[in-house]
Amino acid sequence: MKEIRNIITSYDTTDWSKEQAALATVVNVEASAYRRIGARMFVRSSGTWIGGISGGCLEGDALRRAQAAIFKNTPTVVVYDTMDDDDHQIGVGLGCNGRIEVLFTPINPNDPNNPVEVLRKLVESRSPSVLVQAVASPEQEDLLNGSLFNALEVETIADFFQLRPADIQESVQKIKDRKKSKVYALQNKQGHEIELLFEWLRPEMRLFVVGDNYDVNAFAGISEALGWELHLIGTLRKFDKSLFRIAKSIQSYDEVSQLNPDPYTAVILMSHDYKWDMKMVQYFLPLKPVYMGMLGPKKRMEKMHDELKDKHPEIDLANYVRLYSPVGLDIGAESPEEIALSIAAEIVSVFRNREGSSLRLRRGPIHES
Repeated sequence: MKEIRNIITSYDTTDWSKEQAALATVVNVEASAYRRIGARMFVRSSGTWIGGISGGCLEGDALRRAQAAIFKNTPTVVVYDTMDDDDHQIGVGLGCNGRIEVLFTPINPNDPNNPVEVLRKLVESRSPSVLVQAVASPEQEDLLNGSLFNALEVETIADFFQLRPADIQESVQKIKDRKKSKVYALQNKQGHEIELLFEWLRPEMRLFVVGDNYDVNAFAGISEALGWELHLIGTLRKFDKSLFRIAKSIQSYDEVSQLNPDPYTAVILMSHDYKWDMKMVQYFLPLKPVYMGMLGPKKRMEKMHDELKDKHPEIDLANYVRLYSPVGLDIGAESPEEIALSIAAEIVSVFRNREGSSLRLRRGPIHES
């Protein structure tokens, strides 16, 4: 989501009286690739860009392709294919033996439904979204016009592509079930096949961090770099002034009831104060956050469990499977920055349903298709 926000900012600061722009979007990936479906790059006609569609090996060529799309005012799909180990056939060195399809769409700032404006409407959503876009239409090339739709607009999509609403709804449901983007080939009412990308867009990760000591600064820094939405809870006078710029909200302990975790929220207790952590556990655990991490050794958590089970038997701390205490991945972290890194990595692994182990131990591809 951070990349999309950066693209929107670049779009908003473009001087359209002097420049034009195009949006490059990865719409399909086979085998290995650095970026996945949905990676985007906003390119201005002057040659500046924000975002990315690869690890750097495609951006130069993508700049030229985007400028060509701007000049022709026509969306185009470009395939970068190095699955046969011959990078020179496309003039760039991918080095990852993959096939990447990229859609280059000229952006019309006067169109309230251009792709960037569609993305703008979704960035603040706290629910997952599905986007729909044509990536191939051999028999009706006019349908490949770069239009991007919110999947909720079933009738609009059906009318535009002349598809049956039931086929669209079925494809959207498959995406919701698998929680991954995918291209589906659907047959329209004229009997023509259209390949549509159904893109799964997760909400921005939200963090509730309880604590006001100096180590919170390190966590704020890494959350800002990742584009996560940060909310801090603690004693207001103890927070570093820089945190008021980074955090979306800073609340005192007695205001914690204003915060309610949703399915894309992680809660981290790092107050270094046993009594405050105890109170925060009593508030947050009944809300059943997907991830709740608590700083400190396992014995500390067990002590808290023993004290809570008599007074609050409904709070079974030791057996709450979504409690991570000690918090973080085992990387030998020592400094506040390293500890923040280990916690952030664990949060990503939990929400992506991965083990968080070394990739060299993984059997099969890094990314599941």
